[in-house]
Amino acid sequence: MSQHKERPLRADAERNRQLIMRAADRLFARRGTTVPLNDIAHEAGVGVGTVYRRFPDLQALIDALFTERFTTFLRLADEAEQQPDPGRALLHYLLAAAQWRARDQALDIVLAHADLDAKPVYGMRDELGEHVDGLVERARAAGAVRDDFESADVYAFLYMIGAVADRTHAVAPDAWRRYAEVLLSGFGMDLPADARTSAMTDGQVRRSWPEPPVAPSS
Repeated sequence: MSQHKERPLRADAERNRQLIMRAADRLFARRGTTVPLNDIAHEAGVGVGTVYRRFPDLQALIDALFTERFTTFLRLADEAEQQPDPGRALLHYLLAAAQWRARDQALDIVLAHADLDAKPVYGMRDELGEHVDGLVERARAAGAVRDDFESADVYAFLYMIGAVADRTHAVAPDAWRRYAEVLLSGFGMDLPADARTSAMTDGQVRRSWPEPPVAPSS
Protein backbone atom coordinates (compact mmCIF):
# COMPACT_ATOMS: atom_id res chain seq x y z
CA MET A 1 0.00 0.00 0.00
CA SER A 2 0.99 3.62 -0.38
CA GLN A 3 3.22 5.06 2.31
CA HIS A 4 2.00 8.63 1.74
CA LYS A 5 0.29 9.43 5.04
CA GLU A 6 -0.34 12.58 7.00
CA ARG A 7 -0.79 13.08 10.74
CA PRO A 8 -4.48 12.46 11.58
CA LEU A 9 -6.59 15.58 12.15
CA ARG A 10 -8.88 16.20 15.10
CA ALA A 11 -12.40 14.93 14.49
CA ASP A 12 -13.88 18.41 13.89
CA ALA A 13 -11.01 19.45 11.62
CA GLU A 14 -11.31 16.24 9.60
CA ARG A 15 -15.07 16.71 9.32
CA ASN A 16 -14.57 20.22 7.93
CA ARG A 17 -11.89 18.98 5.57
CA GLN A 18 -14.25 16.33 4.20
CA LEU A 19 -17.08 18.87 3.85
CA ILE A 20 -14.78 21.13 1.84
CA MET A 21 -13.50 18.34 -0.40
CA ARG A 22 -16.97 16.94 -1.12
CA ALA A 23 -18.24 20.44 -1.89
CA ALA A 24 -15.32 20.93 -4.29
CA ASP A 25 -16.16 17.62 -5.96
CA ARG A 26 -19.74 18.72 -6.60
CA LEU A 27 -18.81 22.15 -7.89
CA PHE A 28 -15.94 20.89 -10.05
CA ALA A 29 -18.26 18.34 -11.66
CA ARG A 30 -20.75 21.11 -12.52
CA ARG A 31 -18.50 24.09 -13.21
CA GLY A 32 -14.89 22.94 -13.61
CA THR A 33 -11.98 24.33 -11.62
CA THR A 34 -12.81 27.99 -12.16
CA VAL A 35 -14.78 27.85 -8.89
CA PRO A 36 -13.41 30.32 -6.30
CA LEU A 37 -12.69 29.07 -2.80
CA ASN A 38 -15.42 31.39 -1.47
CA ASP A 39 -18.03 29.45 -3.46
CA ILE A 40 -16.63 26.16 -2.19
CA ALA A 41 -16.88 27.44 1.40
CA HIS A 42 -20.51 28.42 0.82
CA GLU A 43 -21.32 25.02 -0.72
CA ALA A 44 -19.61 23.25 2.20
CA GLY A 45 -21.39 25.34 4.82
CA VAL A 46 -18.16 26.48 6.46
CA GLY A 47 -16.42 29.82 6.81
CA VAL A 48 -13.97 31.02 4.17
CA GLY A 49 -11.26 31.13 6.83
CA THR A 50 -11.79 27.43 7.52
CA VAL A 51 -11.17 26.66 3.85
CA TYR A 52 -8.01 28.76 3.70
CA ARG A 53 -6.62 27.17 6.86
CA ARG A 54 -6.83 23.74 5.22
CA PHE A 55 -6.14 24.77 1.61
CA PRO A 56 -4.21 28.00 1.04
CA ASP A 57 -5.20 28.07 -2.64
CA LEU A 58 -7.24 26.17 -5.19
CA GLN A 59 -4.24 24.14 -6.38
CA ALA A 60 -3.67 22.77 -2.89
CA LEU A 61 -7.30 21.62 -2.81
CA ILE A 62 -7.05 19.99 -6.24
CA ASP A 63 -3.85 18.19 -5.23
CA ALA A 64 -5.52 16.95 -2.04
CA LEU A 65 -8.39 15.56 -4.10
CA PHE A 66 -5.87 13.88 -6.42
CA THR A 67 -4.07 12.30 -3.45
CA GLU A 68 -7.37 11.05 -2.02
CA ARG A 69 -8.35 9.44 -5.30
CA PHE A 70 -5.00 7.81 -5.96
CA THR A 71 -4.99 6.46 -2.41
CA THR A 72 -8.22 4.71 -3.34
CA PHE A 73 -6.84 3.37 -6.63
CA LEU A 74 -3.75 2.11 -4.80
CA ARG A 75 -5.97 0.32 -2.29
CA LEU A 76 -7.94 -1.28 -5.14
CA ALA A 77 -4.71 -2.42 -6.79
CA ASP A 78 -3.45 -3.85 -3.50
CA GLU A 79 -6.71 -5.78 -3.05
CA ALA A 80 -6.46 -7.11 -6.61
CA GLU A 81 -2.91 -8.31 -6.00
CA GLN A 82 -4.17 -10.53 -3.19
CA GLN A 83 -6.01 -12.65 -5.79
CA PRO A 84 -3.90 -15.79 -6.45
CA ASP A 85 -5.08 -16.12 -10.06
CA PRO A 86 -3.43 -13.48 -12.33
CA GLY A 87 -6.44 -13.19 -14.62
CA ARG A 88 -8.86 -12.74 -11.73
CA ALA A 89 -6.51 -10.20 -10.19
CA LEU A 90 -6.51 -7.99 -13.28
CA LEU A 91 -10.27 -8.41 -13.75
CA HIS A 92 -10.83 -7.50 -10.09
CA TYR A 93 -8.88 -4.27 -10.49
CA LEU A 94 -10.51 -3.29 -13.77
CA LEU A 95 -14.04 -3.76 -12.46
CA ALA A 96 -13.35 -2.15 -9.07
CA ALA A 97 -11.61 0.84 -10.66
CA ALA A 98 -14.41 1.19 -13.24
CA GLN A 99 -17.04 1.16 -10.51
CA TRP A 100 -15.17 3.84 -8.61
CA ARG A 101 -14.75 5.95 -11.77
CA ALA A 102 -18.45 5.59 -12.61
CA ARG A 103 -19.37 7.25 -9.31
CA ASP A 104 -16.77 10.02 -9.57
CA GLN A 105 -17.86 12.75 -11.97
CA ALA A 106 -15.07 15.09 -10.89
CA LEU A 107 -12.19 12.65 -11.47
CA ASP A 108 -11.20 13.84 -14.95
CA ILE A 109 -11.24 17.48 -13.81
CA VAL A 110 -9.00 16.67 -10.84
CA LEU A 111 -6.55 14.63 -12.94
CA ALA A 112 -6.35 17.33 -15.59
CA HIS A 113 -5.49 20.08 -13.10
CA ALA A 114 -3.33 18.32 -10.49
CA ASP A 115 0.28 19.49 -10.21
CA LEU A 116 2.01 16.31 -11.42
CA ASP A 117 5.43 17.64 -10.39
CA ALA A 118 4.44 18.12 -6.74
CA LYS A 119 4.87 15.65 -3.91
CA PRO A 120 3.15 13.34 -3.17
CA VAL A 121 1.29 13.61 -6.48
CA TYR A 122 4.03 12.33 -8.79
CA GLY A 123 5.06 9.65 -6.31
CA MET A 124 1.55 8.24 -6.07
CA ARG A 125 1.13 8.38 -9.84
CA ASP A 126 4.32 6.39 -10.37
CA GLU A 127 3.46 3.96 -7.58
CA LEU A 128 0.07 3.19 -9.11
CA GLY A 129 1.73 2.75 -12.50
CA GLU A 130 4.01 0.08 -11.03
CA HIS A 131 1.04 -1.79 -9.53
CA VAL A 132 -0.90 -1.70 -12.81
CA ASP A 133 2.16 -2.82 -14.79
CA GLY A 134 2.54 -5.79 -12.46
CA LEU A 135 -1.10 -6.82 -12.74
CA VAL A 136 -0.99 -6.60 -16.53
CA GLU A 137 2.32 -8.44 -16.91
CA ARG A 138 1.22 -11.34 -14.72
CA ALA A 139 -2.15 -11.70 -16.47
CA ARG A 140 -0.49 -11.60 -19.89
CA ALA A 141 2.13 -14.17 -18.87
CA ALA A 142 -0.66 -16.47 -17.67
CA GLY A 143 -2.52 -16.17 -20.96
CA ALA A 144 -5.50 -14.61 -19.17
CA VAL A 145 -5.66 -11.60 -21.48
CA ARG A 146 -4.75 -10.78 -25.07
CA ASP A 147 -1.01 -11.03 -25.62
CA ASP A 148 -0.91 -7.43 -26.88
CA PHE A 149 -2.75 -6.02 -23.84
CA GLU A 150 -0.78 -3.17 -22.24
CA SER A 151 -1.04 -0.98 -19.17
CA ALA A 152 -2.15 1.87 -21.45
CA ASP A 153 -5.27 -0.17 -22.19
CA VAL A 154 -6.20 -0.03 -18.50
CA TYR A 155 -6.26 3.76 -18.54
CA ALA A 156 -8.10 3.90 -21.88
CA PHE A 157 -10.66 1.45 -20.48
CA LEU A 158 -11.32 3.76 -17.54
CA TYR A 159 -11.55 6.82 -19.82
CA MET A 160 -14.22 5.10 -21.92
CA ILE A 161 -16.17 3.86 -18.92
CA GLY A 162 -16.04 7.34 -17.44
CA ALA A 163 -17.47 8.88 -20.61
CA VAL A 164 -20.43 6.47 -20.57
CA ALA A 165 -20.98 6.82 -16.83
CA ASP A 166 -20.91 10.62 -16.89
CA ARG A 167 -23.52 10.72 -19.65
CA THR A 168 -25.87 8.08 -18.23
CA HIS A 169 -25.55 8.37 -14.42
CA ALA A 170 -28.86 10.23 -14.01
CA VAL A 171 -30.95 7.87 -16.16
CA ALA A 172 -29.20 4.48 -16.03
CA PRO A 173 -26.53 4.49 -13.30
CA ASP A 174 -25.41 0.92 -14.03
CA ALA A 175 -25.27 1.25 -17.84
CA TRP A 176 -21.48 1.53 -17.73
CA ARG A 177 -21.28 -2.11 -16.66
CA ARG A 178 -22.57 -3.37 -20.03
CA TYR A 179 -19.90 -1.47 -21.93
CA ALA A 180 -17.23 -2.55 -19.47
CA GLU A 181 -18.26 -6.14 -20.19
CA VAL A 182 -17.97 -5.55 -23.95
CA LEU A 183 -14.48 -4.10 -23.57
CA LEU A 184 -13.37 -6.87 -21.23
CA SER A 185 -14.58 -9.44 -23.73
CA GLY A 186 -12.54 -7.71 -26.43
CA PHE A 187 -9.50 -7.92 -24.14
CA GLY A 188 -10.06 -11.68 -23.80
CA MET A 189 -11.63 -11.60 -20.31
CA ASP A 190 -15.21 -12.81 -20.72
CA LEU A 191 -17.59 -12.66 -17.77
CA PRO A 192 -20.15 -15.39 -17.03
CA ALA A 193 -23.43 -14.97 -18.93
CA ASP A 194 -25.37 -14.52 -15.69
CA ALA A 195 -23.19 -11.53 -14.79
CA ARG A 196 -24.05 -9.57 -17.92
CA THR A 197 -25.86 -6.24 -17.79
CA SER A 198 -28.88 -5.42 -19.97
CA ALA A 199 -28.82 -2.64 -22.56
CA MET A 200 -30.47 0.69 -21.84
CA THR A 201 -34.05 1.17 -22.98
CA ASP A 202 -34.81 3.52 -25.88
CA GLY A 203 -36.22 5.96 -23.35
CA GLN A 204 -33.03 5.94 -21.30
CA VAL A 205 -30.93 6.47 -24.41
CA ARG A 206 -33.02 9.48 -25.42
CA ARG A 207 -32.86 10.93 -21.93
CA SER A 208 -29.06 10.61 -21.93
CA TRP A 209 -28.65 12.62 -25.14
CA PRO A 210 -26.81 15.96 -24.84
CA GLU A 211 -28.90 18.93 -23.80
CA PRO A 212 -29.14 21.80 -26.31
CA PRO A 213 -26.91 24.75 -25.44
CA VAL A 214 -28.51 27.52 -23.44
CA ALA A 215 -28.86 30.68 -25.54
CA PRO A 216 -27.12 33.71 -23.98
CA SER A 217 -29.48 36.21 -22.46
CA SER A 218 -29.80 39.47 -24.34
